[in-house]
Amino acid sequence: MERFLWYPLEDLPFIVIVLVLAFTVHEFAHAYSAYKFGDHTAYNAGRVTLDPRVHLDVLGTILILIAGFGWAKPVPVNPNRFKRPRLMGVIVSAVGPLSNLALAVLGIFAVYVLNETALLDAGSIGVRKALVHFFYYLISMNLLLFIFNLIPLPPLDGYRIIQYLVPLHVRYKMDQNVQWGIFVFLLIVFIPPLRAVTLEPLFGYSSNLLWFFQSLFERVFSPMDWFRFGMDFAS
Repeated sequence: MERFLWYPLEDLPFIVIVLVLAFTVHEFAHAYSAYKFGDHTAYNAGRVTLDPRVHLDVLGTILILIAGFGWAKPVPVNPNRFKRPRLMGVIVSAVGPLSNLALAVLGIFAVYVLNETALLDAGSIGVRKALVHFFYYLISMNLLLFIFNLIPLPPLDGYRIIQYLVPLHVRYKMDQNVQWGIFVFLLIVFIPPLRAVTLEPLFGYSSNLLWFFQSLFERVFSPMDWFRFGMDFAS
């Protein structure tokens, strides 16, 4: 079975927990911000909640386990109900990826706290390994989701942000050609050679983000041995 999965079989519990958390918070952020800006579409659909059952898409969740790529149920948004449709539309679209960045930063912060208080080494080797695996996936997957969702291709949030920023006549042309954007998106996701020269170099920026937040936290906390952290994950 393992050869059919994108991730190691023994890591599935951590992957599932992180994915449920990441997708739920992401979609809730869209729904809640739209609701606060005056659009009750998502609220009426029961999406302003942290209950993962209303946000997860079964096929999208299974596919990310098999192919490393997936999705949650998109939140319905009607920007015409916003007082300032373009500005609020950008914010509503952006808060989803930003919520994933926030989860990653919280994960980095938690690792520093556990290291500072020696709690990371307080338990057995098995407990440390479980903590390392959970926080590794919490940080890495949310950084990747932050970057991935900002790609300006439909149906991602980055595309919606661009739609709200460009002049109206440009947006009409984008809407008319959206199916080609989705086609290009599917090609770069599912064709390995294209993925290797597009998505994978882009995902490399997650290391830069990690380094940036490490440098910020180490102004407050003792230096963290991230090399050992990575070795513990790999062992």
